[in-house]
Amino acid sequence: MKRIIFIALYISASFTVAAQWAIKANTLYTVSGSAINNAVVLINKGKIEKVGKAEMISIPEGYRVVEAKVVTPGLIDARTVIGMSGVLNIAVDQDQLEKSNPIQPELRAIDAYNPDELLVKTARQYGITTIHTGHGIGALVSGQTMIAKTKPGTVETVTMVPLSMLAMTIGPSVGSNFTSPGTKAKQMAMIRTELVKAEAFLKKQSDKDSTKRPGTDLRMDVLCQLLKGEIKALITANTAVDIMNAIRLAREFKLKLVIDGAAEAYRLIDEIKSADAEIILHATMARNGGEMVNMTRESAALLTTAGIRVSIESGYESYVPKTRIVLYEAAIAVAFGLPFDEGLKAITLNPAKLLGIDKRVGSIEEGKDADLVLYDGDPFEYLTHVCKVFIDGELVSDMCE
Repeated sequence: MKRIIFIALYISASFTVAAQWAIKANTLYTVSGSAINNAVVLINKGKIEKVGKAEMISIPEGYRVVEAKVVTPGLIDARTVIGMSGVLNIAVDQDQLEKSNPIQPELRAIDAYNPDELLVKTARQYGITTIHTGHGIGALVSGQTMIAKTKPGTVETVTMVPLSMLAMTIGPSVGSNFTSPGTKAKQMAMIRTELVKAEAFLKKQSDKDSTKRPGTDLRMDVLCQLLKGEIKALITANTAVDIMNAIRLAREFKLKLVIDGAAEAYRLIDEIKSADAEIILHATMARNGGEMVNMTRESAALLTTAGIRVSIESGYESYVPKTRIVLYEAAIAVAFGLPFDEGLKAITLNPAKLLGIDKRVGSIEEGKDADLVLYDGDPFEYLTHVCKVFIDGELVSDMCE
């Protein structure tokens, strides 16, 4: 019995030692503050224990030391469908869009998310430690989204927020997937009809007579959460017409609005600010075609200059390789006028604030999750490699990609 206890204690002690790291960086971008040269970050029990100048921090005995030229917070993909949409591009790994009905708010992302999907591993190797994923574009209401870490594990162990937003789409992609709606006016009428029903359902739920209150309705329950502001409306809209439709809808039903895609958002800066809408900008290297024909690679710079907080997403690509890497998309935004620091924020602290998880991730601060990315050069330089990735204090990738 004593031998068993000794072995158990040894294993526990070994794990504790392995979970303690000291990371030395020539340059460390905290994102929440100024960059620190000759910096040290201590990691203990999955959290950032200390961060600062090397001469101010003593590395405790037993901490494993690694070095890097540059260190940033773990990157956050503000909107993706990886884990739902797989790398094989065949029916068995395509769960991001259910086409049996154009309005299905009851569909849960956690029921379809696959943390073992190769695209999740690929994203992790390129420094993406947190993703906002879920049902995709192409339906009026495609389903729910979730927030997860990209570390290996089960759905339960990687999920941060099981229900984050309700994914909706306004635009031509809906008409290509369903017989109805076929026009913009029909799209808006169908969404408004469901929200009006939800308002009536919500009113009945508060009836003083408990016998008159409706029972559980998965569809209505989620729409009621939307109306109460408990979750945000994530509306994919790219043209100015569709963006304005999203803004009018949000005003009518007092929704917390997040505009996804937003190709022509630069044309509606005053309207977006007036609506207090948040922006998740589609991948900056998207093709100028279809509803994105008027997109510009200067969008992130233009919106940021106007005082609109921007998050950059990988979005969804129907063709192989099926996803983009937000590190490169942010680099393009920087090349087209977005300041360097704002470029980092667009894939770290900005999406963390948008998703309501900035107390845990998005910047390098004491007490936050130890999600860190180590590089061998400037993060936005094409020839730079992501060499090590930590998630919750665990070394989950150790290669220069």
